[in-house]
Amino acid sequence: MKIQLMLSALLSMAIAMLILLFQPSPIAAQQNCDPSYPTVCIAPAPPDLDCPDVSYTNFQVRQPDPHRFDRDKDGIGCEAH
Repeated sequence: MKIQLMLSALLSMAIAMLILLFQPSPIAAQQNCDPSYPTVCIAPAPPDLDCPDVSYTNFQVRQPDPHRFDRDKDGIGCEAH
């Protein structure tokens, strides 16, 4: 029973952390940032940007992806290999 309570508490904490992690920051919301890229501030199209045009790699991408940073549709943009 104690193990189930501990696991439940850990799961709740993990979910809360993920929710906080993937929320756009208030500063980004005040700037001209596209909501498709919630963890970085990238201006909406136009103009159309490519990965070399931005200084970010491996960032979260939500659909729609107007700049097409996530070509393989795995939720990560401008993946560094």
